[in-house]
Amino acid sequence: MEEKQGFSISGYVMGLLVLPLSQLATLYWWHAQGGLLPLLAVILVAVLWPGFFMVQPNQGKVLTLFGSYVGTEKRDGLRWTIPLFMRKTVSLRIRNFESGRIKVNDNQGNPIEIAAIIVWSVTDTAEAVFEVDDYESFVLIQSESALRNMASSFPYDPRDDEQAEVALRSHPVEISNRLQEEIQARLNKAGITVHEARISHLAYAPEIASAMLQRQQAAAVIAARSQIVEGAVGMVEMALERLDEAEMLELDSERKAAMVGNLMVTLCGDKAPQPIVNTGSLY
Repeated sequence: MEEKQGFSISGYVMGLLVLPLSQLATLYWWHAQGGLLPLLAVILVAVLWPGFFMVQPNQGKVLTLFGSYVGTEKRDGLRWTIPLFMRKTVSLRIRNFESGRIKVNDNQGNPIEIAAIIVWSVTDTAEAVFEVDDYESFVLIQSESALRNMASSFPYDPRDDEQAEVALRSHPVEISNRLQEEIQARLNKAGITVHEARISHLAYAPEIASAMLQRQQAAAVIAARSQIVEGAVGMVEMALERLDEAEMLELDSERKAAMVGNLMVTLCGDKAPQPIVNTGSLY
C-alpha cells in the first residue's frame, strides 16, 4: 500500500464558514421555536465541527473511512476534512535508539558482544500503519536481527594473512554502511528510512576477552619486532657498505659475521648494550 494525499482544506477558511453558519442555525432555531428544519440545520452545523484537526510540524495524519485508507495529510496547521474520516497520528520526526548488547559469534566462531545506534524516520505513513502491526517494535526487532546477521558475517579482527579483509574492528565505515543497507532492506516494507547505523559497542565476550587480549599483544610485539629487525638489517648493510667504500678496515668473512652479529644484538636488543673496550689488537 502506497501513501497518497488525503482530502482536507484549510481549517481557517472552513472556520470562517462554520462560525457564521452556527450563528445562523442557532438564530433560526430560536426564532422558529423548534421544528424539523431548524433542528436539521443545527445538527448539520454540529456535524461539521468534528472535522477540524491539527497537524504538527513533521507529523502526518492517516485518514481512513470505515476501515478503508483514503490518504494522508502532512500539511501542518489547522485543517478540516470530512468528519466521518478517522485520523491516526504518525510522527515523521527523525528518531534513534541504541540496541541492547547482544552476544553473537563472528565468522571465525569467536563470541563477541556488539550493539548499534540506529537513526530512522517514517517516510511512508500508509505502509507504517497498515503493513505492520506496530512499526516501532518492528524497527527494534528487525534492527537487532540485522545486527546479529551482519556481525556473524565478518571477523572481529582481520586475519594475519589477509590484511585487506573487512573486519568489525578495523573497518568501521564499511561495517556501518553494510549494517545500514541490511537494516534498510528489512524495513522497506514498513515505510521506514534508515538515515544512519553505526556500532556503539564492540568487544570480545568476557569468557575469551583475556585470551584475545594476549593474542593482540603478541601480534603487536611481533609486528614491532619485525619492523625493528628490518631496520637493523638495513643499518648493518649501510655500515658494511660505508666501511668498504672508505677502505678503513679489511675484514674477512669471519670478522664480518662477528661484526654483523654484534650490530644486530645491539640494534635489536631490549636493553641498552654494555660497551667493552678492546685494548689489544684487532686479531
